[in-house]
Amino acid sequence: MNDFIRLVRVEFSRIFSNNVLLAIFIGAPIFYGIIFGYVYQQGKVVDLPIVIVDQDRSPTSDKIIDAFSDNEVLFVSDIRYSPGNILADMPVKEYAAVITVPSNFEADIFQKRHPEIRVDLNMANIVNANTASKGIQSVLMTLNAGIEIEALKKSGVPAVKAAATYESFKINFNKLYNSTGNYVTFMLPGMLAAIMQQIIFLAMALVFARDFEDNYFGSLVQESKLSLYHIAVKATPFFIMIPVMWAIVSVFILYFKIEAEVFNFPMLLLVFLLTLASMCIGMLFSLAIPSQLKATELLMVISTPAFVLSGFTWPTSAFPSAIANVAQFIPLTQFLSGFRKIAFYGGNVGSILPEINKLLLIILVAFIAMVALLQFKINKYAKKMQQDLAAIED
Repeated sequence: MNDFIRLVRVEFSRIFSNNVLLAIFIGAPIFYGIIFGYVYQQGKVVDLPIVIVDQDRSPTSDKIIDAFSDNEVLFVSDIRYSPGNILADMPVKEYAAVITVPSNFEADIFQKRHPEIRVDLNMANIVNANTASKGIQSVLMTLNAGIEIEALKKSGVPAVKAAATYESFKINFNKLYNSTGNYVTFMLPGMLAAIMQQIIFLAMALVFARDFEDNYFGSLVQESKLSLYHIAVKATPFFIMIPVMWAIVSVFILYFKIEAEVFNFPMLLLVFLLTLASMCIGMLFSLAIPSQLKATELLMVISTPAFVLSGFTWPTSAFPSAIANVAQFIPLTQFLSGFRKIAFYGGNVGSILPEINKLLLIILVAFIAMVALLQFKINKYAKKMQQDLAAIED
């Protein structure tokens, strides 16, 4: 036990002597957590710039302009009376939409000719386009209903009957789970989990690869020839440090007032399994690729697209089957699937059993492969040491 504690202390000193590892492991979650949190802190998209081309110049078109000006999602950046060359302005202005009220619009309404308002959406940014589209539809549908009701009232229909005639039924939307549509609640937890998986991957990728590069591995083999012993020595410092990083990350949930139930046992279990799976995969790569640079590069290939492949923002049902199957073996995919069930739907351990089973499978496969590969390298190194010793004696 004394030897084990001594080796763990050596591991800590090697970790804290590696500035790159410290920057990744400690700096990344804090830095990215603050940056992403403030990026999405507003919670929703507002003041999307639109241009209105008012070719009618009537009291009705003025009402339309006023209605758009009152909508918090939209910002009337420009009002024109002829289209001009709007496309030439787009690289600078980046309008979310161009709304054109045609000539004789008011007159056509009064004569029941059903004129058309043209809406050109800028689809370069899908989030902005969808948000602008909803805002524009809301404004125009409200105006459309109001104009129709006013027309009925002018024809002699009582106000109550006019409203009832136009509105044959009502629609009541009840928003569940993140009812305010807050973007920081939606995005930040998933991004923090992706960051944690990535830093664990990269930190663990260095533990054995560095030993191979500076020949410290030989000293460890002289201490013990049991692979499980070496794994325990390497993992112990991170079992102490990683919970601290998770605790720091969890502060962002409180600081940015994210409405999600994350401080409970099912979430703790999910976090533990994600951590263990990421550690096993990182250590396996560190053993299989005895180069710090190459190991981290290859793990970046896995971790970089992990958030996109997780199905957190784009459903995996829309993926090609081959990609969807590969995504199931990335720990983050299972974590975020379980996270949503617990944090938003109020699920328990039983709710996340499929995710738990898949994470356990990932851990088991990676751990067995890691133990086998490390034992092979230990035996190979020990055999080489014996041969060298025999050669010296001869």
